[in-house]
Formats: sequence, C-alpha cells, structure tokens
Amino acid sequence: MSCALLLLLMSLALAMGTGAAVEIQRPRGVPLSKRQFYEENKPFTCLDGSSTIPFDRVNDDYCDCRDGSDEPGTAACPNGSFHCTNAGFRPTFIPSSRINDGICDCCDTTDEYNSGATCQNTCREMGRKERESLQIMAEITKEGFLLKQQLIHEAKRGQEDKQGKLTELQGSKKGLEEKVEALRTVKETAEDPEKEAKERHLKAWEEQKELIRMEKDKTRMAEAFLELDDDADGYVSVAELQSHLELDPDSDGSLSETETQGLLGGADKVDTSTFETVWSGIKDKYLSEVSQGQSDPPAPVETPQEEESRDFVSDHDSDHYPEDYAGEEEDVEDDEEDDQEEEEEKVPPTVQTPEKREDDEVSMPPYDTETQSLIDAAQKARDDFDEAERALREVDDQMKNLEKEIGFDFGPSAEFAYLYSQCYELSTSEYIYRLCPFNRVSQKPKFGGSETNLGLWGQWSGPEDNLYSVMKYDHGQGCWQGPNRSTTVKLTCGKETVVTSTSEPSRCEYLMEFTTPAVCQEPASLDEVLHGHTEL
Repeated sequence: MSCALLLLLMSLALAMGTGAAVEIQRPRGVPLSKRQFYEENKPFTCLDGSSTIPFDRVNDDYCDCRDGSDEPGTAACPNGSFHCTNAGFRPTFIPSSRINDGICDCCDTTDEYNSGATCQNTCREMGRKERESLQIMAEITKEGFLLKQQLIHEAKRGQEDKQGKLTELQGSKKGLEEKVEALRTVKETAEDPEKEAKERHLKAWEEQKELIRMEKDKTRMAEAFLELDDDADGYVSVAELQSHLELDPDSDGSLSETETQGLLGGADKVDTSTFETVWSGIKDKYLSEVSQGQSDPPAPVETPQEEESRDFVSDHDSDHYPEDYAGEEEDVEDDEEDDQEEEEEKVPPTVQTPEKREDDEVSMPPYDTETQSLIDAAQKARDDFDEAERALREVDDQMKNLEKEIGFDFGPSAEFAYLYSQCYELSTSEYIYRLCPFNRVSQKPKFGGSETNLGLWGQWSGPEDNLYSVMKYDHGQGCWQGPNRSTTVKLTCGKETVVTSTSEPSRCEYLMEFTTPAVCQEPASLDEVLHGHTEL
C-alpha cells in the first residue's frame, strides 16, 4: 500500500507544482511523455509506424493512422485516447469518443473545448482533498510501520523464548525417557509375581469350586434317586422315570418305554450304584418334583389394550348405541374369541428350564494378604509408569507445537507471528465470519445454525514482489454440487488488526479484507515525495 501511496503523493506533487511551473506546448491531447513524437514543421509518423503524414494533418478531425495517434485531441478515431493534463490533480486518459460530447470528463475541462458545455475546473480542489486523504493515509502507514517494528521486536524475543523452551524440553524429554524405561522395568518385575500369585489363587479356587460342585451333584443325585424310587425298593424303574417328560430325548411331548430304557442304559431298573452313570446323562434336564410343584404357570397379565377395552365396555353400556352397531360389536368379539382359540392351539407346550446351578452364583473369595500385597505393588508400579508415560507424551506434544511454530513462515521478520493462535470476527446482518490466521476461516449464521468451514490455511499467495499481502485458505466444506469452499484474505496496512469486509465474488469462493500493521511498509517522508517539480 505504501508504494501506491507514494506514487499518488508524487503524482499530486508533480501535478500541483507551484506558480513557477511552465507548461510545454504540444498538440491537444498529447501527454508530456510523448511530446517528442509530435514536432511541428516535421512529418508525423504514426506511433505504430503504419504511415507518415504531414504535421498539419494532426488533429484535423480525420483519422489517418490505424492506431489513432494522429488525432489525440479529436473524436475522429474510434480507438484514440485523449490526455487530460488536470493541472493541480492527477493526469489521466479518456477515450477519444468522449471529446466534446457535452459531458465534462477532465477536471480541467480540456475535453470539452468545442462543445459549448459549461464546465468548471475542479482540479485544484480535487487535488487538495485527495492530498489531505493521502496524508492521513500516510500518517496511518507511518504509525502502522512503527507498530510493525514493535511486532518484529516482540516476535524476535518470542522466538528466542520458544527456542529456549524447546531446548529445556529436550533436556526434560531425555530425563523422562530414562525414567519411563526404569519404571517399565519396575512394572514388569512387579507384574511377574503378581501374575503367578493370581494364577495360583484362581487355580485353587477352581479346584475348590469343583469339589463343591461334585459334592452338590452327589447330594442332588441322591435326592433325585429317592424322589424317583416311588416304591422305596432301592431301584429306579422305567415306570418311575417315565413321569419326567422333561427328559424326553426327541422333545415330542412324550417319554416312551423304549426311550426310558435308553436313559437307564438299556436296563428295566437301576440301583444306586448304577444310577450314578444314569444321572450323568439326565442331570442337566432333570427337574425335581418339588421344583415342578412350585413352578405353577403364572396368572395371565392383562395388556393395556385389554384393560382399555374392558373399561370401555363397562363405562359405556351397549344400550346407548343402535342395535346394528351392537351387533357389529358382538361379531367382532366372536371373531376375536375364534382368533384367540386358534392362537392357543398354536402355542407349544411349556418347557421348564433346568434349575440354575448354585455354584454358578458363588463368587471367588478375596485374595489372601500376600497375593493382595503383590497386586497392590504391581498396580502402584503401573500407575507410576502410566504417569511417567503421560508426562513424556505431554512434553512430546509441547515440543512438536514449538517446532511447528518456530519453523512457521510468519513473514521476512516474523512480523505476522502475533496472529498465531488468534481469531478475529466480523458480524454482518446474516452471518458471523471468523478468521483464525494460519488455521481456518469459518462462517456461522447469526441467528442459530451450524458453522461452515470456508477453508483451512494453505499458503501465502501474494504477487512475487509482495508475497505476504495475500493469504489463501482452501479445502473448506464442499458446496452442494460444487467445489470445496475457499477464502482469499487480502491484507492491508492499518493501525488495528481487524477484518473489515467479506464477500463472495464467485460461488464458494470468498474474499476477506484484513487490516494489520504487520503489512505496513516504511513510508517515504513528505519532503521526499514533494521534492522536485517538472513542467507540464
């Protein structure tokens, strides 16, 4: 921005000059830079070299040159241009078609020399106002540049602090790595006896459970034999076993004599010693007569729909409705009863599940004092190791962040470093735009709604001679049937750091204006700008 400002100030200075300035004579509409091509008393050669004509045919209101250079002061050539001297303001060019069209285009009125239009020379006033504006901008640039110097100084100090912190963390990391390895050894050393002690405890518990199970199984077998031996003759016969339908091998609802003999190992009856073999085959299905007597089917539970139907009938007598409606209701009830009977016929016979083994509910006893102390010691070793590993990870993360920040391109003198980890917002009538430099750009509806990613940090993308004047953010959230959103951020010089405007010049491509003192260039002094004059 300072280069453009410098050029504007120089242009104004040259244009305004002083009362001593002398205007060099030249044909109307010719800029001073091309005066040497228009010499009186010499033939004129078209600037494109296409032809040479007598000088008196310059500005004769007839176009002789293909490039229109022979008619700089008339509207004869459609491709010609007219130079407005605009003394006191900035000189400019206008298309030759605007010459003498009745509209004042040049502030010095030179374009309407033969149209009869009433024009006032406003160049001096325009120059004064613009110079005041540029002087204000020059002051802003000056102050911004001073702030930039402070930012550079702070960035340098910050870089030194970060480098020192990184060196400190590198030393801490080495110590933590040694500590982690030492604690790993302690942990593994403590876990070996813990594992052995827990395995011994579990093995002893499994053996104890097996003894308890076998003892309970023997007791249950004896009780079952007594239950089955109805005539107390010391034998369990086919007839006595046939009453236990839960033992049916093919689950057809009946236990035949042949099937029962198969359960008894082919015998008609067995004694207590032989029953032990029979018991191993039937115990998983066998239900004692006591448990069968206690397992009466539960009373039917009315569903909410049945309760509502019953309440409806009781509260509203059928006499209140027409007879034909009542008849329909009876038909519906009959149909429901028929459906219910059919469903009852389809319901399979109730199958009672075997009794749950009591030993399944017995929990393992607590560890003995010696085993528990080994577990506690191993757990402490694990906790210490985990804490050291966590501390090492935190140091690693801090180092990675510092290395990333130290190696980041924050400008030639790290003047943009202060923007890192900061965010700036601009609120419009509909959205809140959020710029987090070197991170992302987002947009969120002002009155509720999810945030939209307008792009992630990509790179500096200004022109070669001013690379750090434009930021590019890409790979944002995809548009419906369109590309991923992206944002171009143009940086301009200012005393404050603020987002000044946003727009969407193309679909899914956003443009953001951002002022910051970090982009301000060293301004030239006003004396240097105003030094020297030239003739117009």
